[in-house]
Amino acid sequence: MSRIRAVLFDLDGTLLNTVEDIMDSCNAGLASFGFPPHGLKEYNLFIGDGIEELVRRAIPEDQRHDAMVSDCLAAVRAEYKKRWHNKTRPYEGVSEMLAGISAMDMPMAIFSNKPHDFTEDTVNYYFPDIPFAFVLGAKDENPKKPDPWGALHIAETLGIPPSDFAYLGDTHTDIETAKAASMLAVGAEWGFRGKEELTDAGADIIISDPKDLLKIVIF
Repeated sequence: MSRIRAVLFDLDGTLLNTVEDIMDSCNAGLASFGFPPHGLKEYNLFIGDGIEELVRRAIPEDQRHDAMVSDCLAAVRAEYKKRWHNKTRPYEGVSEMLAGISAMDMPMAIFSNKPHDFTEDTVNYYFPDIPFAFVLGAKDENPKKPDPWGALHIAETLGIPPSDFAYLGDTHTDIETAKAASMLAVGAEWGFRGKEELTDAGADIIISDPKDLLKIVIF
């Protein structure tokens, strides 16, 4: 294994537990079209592949045509803008982990399938003192994870080979992204999906406490 010189993080389900605000926002958007709500268990599975896919999964199957997805997506975005920081919180141990890596002067970056504007707002709000070298959310012009484009773009921008990155994420989408980018794929067991999905996706390492990442990057 190459020496770890930088860390790339997923955001939702890895650094922040965002699922309740996402659930409340999406359910409010669904209600405006007369669609039934979903619970936390469902949203843990809906999240991970971008807001459009989240909305598509939440809409009743017989209503998932492009026009409805587009209209419901706009409603959900508007609802999320009202409440994205109501219940969202960093997972226990995340702030200590980020502070520890920052103290090593090791570059850290975020690559999320969350829309870029919400990604920037969320990172700035919850981690104002963490000097992330790069923050990249989903943009229409860029491919989403598991396409490795964003991870490779961040590595190129920072001038660090992808093989020298540890990538921490909580879903199979993150593990597939890390593998495709030739980064060390580290699974966050505390996130939305759990250990089994991470194992099945081929994670190189799975950790159950955010602070355990410090042991990996020191190695």
